[in-house]
Amino acid sequence: MRTTYILKAAEIKRKWWVVDAEGLTLGRLASEVASVLRGKHKPTYTPYMDNGDYVIVINAEKIHVTGKKMDQKIYRRHTGYFGGLKETPMKVMLQKKPADVLRIAIKGMLPKNNLGRHMGKKLKVYAGPEHKHEAQKPEPLLIKSESVK
Repeated sequence: MRTTYILKAAEIKRKWWVVDAEGLTLGRLASEVASVLRGKHKPTYTPYMDNGDYVIVINAEKIHVTGKKMDQKIYRRHTGYFGGLKETPMKVMLQKKPADVLRIAIKGMLPKNNLGRHMGKKLKVYAGPEHKHEAQKPEPLLIKSESVK
């Protein structure tokens, strides 16, 4: 009898990937990175296990968005106190914390449970071209989305 192969935790092999976000569209990049974090690019993908890879994103400050998102999109957070709703437009967020814009977009595409939080910890986002993970020997990950010129 043939059965479906079930991946075991000891058999998971993780790789490190590096993505240059310069000129790429935010949502298209985020969906590709989320897919790699989940492990959907592997033939051993299992929905209830974290068998994804580590992803390093550099040049997050040079990301592009389409339409009027730069002026109209608002990031909201709450301090926990009464009347503590803080709103930040995307234009200001890209100037102050460009890595957080990409991190929030990718986090929204991961599962909303313990598994998704564990996958999110394998994401490393840097605003500039430098990162501190050269010892892991990351390979370049080619994103299929077209760059905006």
